[in-house]
Amino acid sequence: MSWGGEHGVRISLSAVVMALRSGRLCALTTETADGELALPFGPFDPANDRTFERALRAFVTAQTGFTLGFVEQLYTFGDAGRDAPRATPGPDRRREISVGYLALTTDAVDMTPPGARWTSVLELFPWEDRRGSGQAAQGVIAAGLMQWAAGDARRLARIEALFATGPSQRWDEARVLERFELLYEAGLVAEAARDREDACPLPLGDRPMASDHRRILATGLGRLRSKLRYRPVLFELTPETFTLSELQAAAEAVVALSLHKQNFRRGVERTGLVAATGRLSTGTGGRPAELFRYTGASNSDGQAAGLALPALR
Repeated sequence: MSWGGEHGVRISLSAVVMALRSGRLCALTTETADGELALPFGPFDPANDRTFERALRAFVTAQTGFTLGFVEQLYTFGDAGRDAPRATPGPDRRREISVGYLALTTDAVDMTPPGARWTSVLELFPWEDRRGSGQAAQGVIAAGLMQWAAGDARRLARIEALFATGPSQRWDEARVLERFELLYEAGLVAEAARDREDACPLPLGDRPMASDHRRILATGLGRLRSKLRYRPVLFELTPETFTLSELQAAAEAVVALSLHKQNFRRGVERTGLVAATGRLSTGTGGRPAELFRYTGASNSDGQAAGLALPALR
């Protein structure tokens, strides 16, 4: 949908829906008519759609069979040309605005519409995994970025800050979008090759996405990771009852870091966010573990706290 003449504006809506599935953080994806992996998305028709959110809910269900619960507005992507990466390939340079929404769910059932599936976010961003399985991607990326930097001090400083390549730098799991945009600028991801002739994507085994959907998803993943520290959003991804080991595994799946077991448990207990149910889990395969539930407790400001993430550095 466009309006405003030859150089009009087109508004679309995109949904970042995330869930934990088989121990992995996954995003709900679909496919375009050309077979490209995509987020659920569709146009906003101002003549027929009463609100952005109602339009969003309708086409997410139509494309994936999934019914959205609570959603929050993520970001409005309206850069001229949307050139990081470009949203509209080819000579069409109309201003394309996409309003992104974020939703979390515990209901990650199998999808039935063709092309709809739950895709691991680490298939799309393998460099975001700082555990053992992600070290190979980190090494390949570091080499590619250093070649691109070619000794340029400003580029080297950005690489060191975002990818923690220097001994004094600490990995910030929330800076997902900045890392993806740096890789795009360096021509090291597939979307860059689609948009520029001088790009040379790295063999990382990562999945490109249609338009700038990987950029939108990176924004959603970064938002989720940052919110873990100041809001109890992790419990929106977990079942009603859980063991502390299952809660830690959920946190590790979101941030893709290995967390210190005892420090994590002490941090959880200090928040008052969980309470024992008096029941034991029988599905752990070992000794029965105590089951907990989310209490919904608030701090002195009336806001529920987040969780400490004591990573093994």
